Amino acid sequence: MKKILILALVGLAGWQIYADQNAQTLTSADIDMLNIKEEVVAGTYILNDEEFECDGRQHCSQMTSRAEAVFFTKHCPNTKMDGDHDGIPCENDSRF
Repeated sequence: MKKILILALVGLAGWQIYADQNAQTLTSADIDMLNIKEEVVAGTYILNDEEFECDGRQHCSQMTSRAEAVFFTKHCPNTKMDGDHDGIPCENDSRF
């Protein structure tokens, strides 16, 4: 029983090391590549010359652009557009 426990702990530690090494992180270079510029004017967010406001939408199917999806995931609560939590919303949405 002791050997099985030690083997399980070694396997778990190995899996954690593997997962940490393969984790993706959104960097400022990635954001630059997406060509997303953001500014705030009088409480309204402007991304790529488009104005966005949090209005309760949560899903990729409700977005009209990648910039809008990025805005919503960054500024609005309860969004469900970044399933793998890598900072890039709607990655599998072919419309963007």
